[in-house]
Amino acid sequence: MVDVAILFIYKIVLGILPFAGTLLLGYIAFKVWVHYIRQDFISGIEFVVLEVIPPRDVERSPLAMELFISNALFHWSMKGGREEYWQGAVWFWFSLEIVSIEGQVHFYIRTPSRIRTLIETQMYAQYPQAQVKVVEDYTLAVDEITPSSAWNAWGCEFRLTKHQAFPIKTYADYGLDIDPDEELKVDPISPVIEFFSSLQRGEQGWLQIVITPSKKMYHDRSNPTFSQKASFFGKHDWVQESRDEILRFTTPYTNIRAWDKDTVHRGVEVRVPKYLDKTIEGMSKKTGKLGFETGVRLMYIAKKEVFPVGRRTNNSRNIRLVLRQYAKPDCNEFYRFNSTQGDALGSSIMPLSSRQVMHLANRMLHEYRERAFFHLPLRHHIFSESRAYFSQFWLWAPVMLIVKRFFLPYFHHLTYVLNTEEIATLWHFPGQILKVPTLERIESKEASPPPNLPV
Repeated sequence: MVDVAILFIYKIVLGILPFAGTLLLGYIAFKVWVHYIRQDFISGIEFVVLEVIPPRDVERSPLAMELFISNALFHWSMKGGREEYWQGAVWFWFSLEIVSIEGQVHFYIRTPSRIRTLIETQMYAQYPQAQVKVVEDYTLAVDEITPSSAWNAWGCEFRLTKHQAFPIKTYADYGLDIDPDEELKVDPISPVIEFFSSLQRGEQGWLQIVITPSKKMYHDRSNPTFSQKASFFGKHDWVQESRDEILRFTTPYTNIRAWDKDTVHRGVEVRVPKYLDKTIEGMSKKTGKLGFETGVRLMYIAKKEVFPVGRRTNNSRNIRLVLRQYAKPDCNEFYRFNSTQGDALGSSIMPLSSRQVMHLANRMLHEYRERAFFHLPLRHHIFSESRAYFSQFWLWAPVMLIVKRFFLPYFHHLTYVLNTEEIATLWHFPGQILKVPTLERIESKEASPPPNLPV
């Protein structure tokens, strides 16, 4: 009897395997096709780098930059099946950059060329005295990072230490939303500009904030305190996801009282401790503004004779702390991730060699140049560190150590939602209180001629 049951199950498995294999191959073929047509669509996008020279007197708060980001860079539209799965259409992404070339500080925007006119008009709408011009991509001046090249580099990406529902410290927390007197302003971007302006001959500092409108959808999940049911197939956007996070955060301080046996009528009482009021308020305010999927990357590049080899100089130490002023310990802060020094790949027993560290720096140079956070090449998906599922088992730990030591897989780029207020905090023009001679500004004001001039 047991043999008959086993034989029956065996025949069922044999009958299902061809269909399961066909479905699996079809799924893989579909994924490869979508990746191919998207890369083909992206290859047809012409990108330009715009340099924005701020006016001499910046009297407006970062709220003006927030309005520019909302009007010029939030390009979200519904795409049909033909556009998405046949033409490979993707949403545009932009890169807001602060760059120091041997101490000369510049503001750049990398954008698809078809958006250039809109960016110019919206920038002039908020900063009429600014100047926007097309320039050559500054990253092309650094050819590569190899043992035979003239350059060396260190770089990293930044992730958030907590859920994206928790905000970072913004310009509003520094009081810049109320336009205080110029001499009383405390601008969080000042440390970045000051550090970049301190770089010397042969040194460069690059900071990029790559953004695209947030369109990611999250699966509905049940909350045992507030939800009676959840649909696995239901989805919601980042706003609802943030609200769900608030509910989870306040669950320990929530009391629910049912008025009848079927619990249809309930009373919910939330008593959050006073020291958490600011946290809840910040989380609630974040969802009130447009959100962008965001990735932040930083690079320090220098000639080999200048680059700090085997020692910690002030520059190599300070660049790691360049975003510390945006930390809000009761909410969120940035944390270094995917550093080119390879500390996540090597170990104290088997550290990476200088050639391997240089290989990681060269890899990040190309990712920076491509502004790569979205729609990554296929190698990032196949050889990603996140694909090493078997590394969870302790028996494979020595094997994975050797694999990571010699293979150097890719780390998955971490992106998260920042709203327009947070992005404007990271990228805006400093006021007159910041006296940095190496920050290029428009020294003269433009004015229209009087209308009563004789012709």
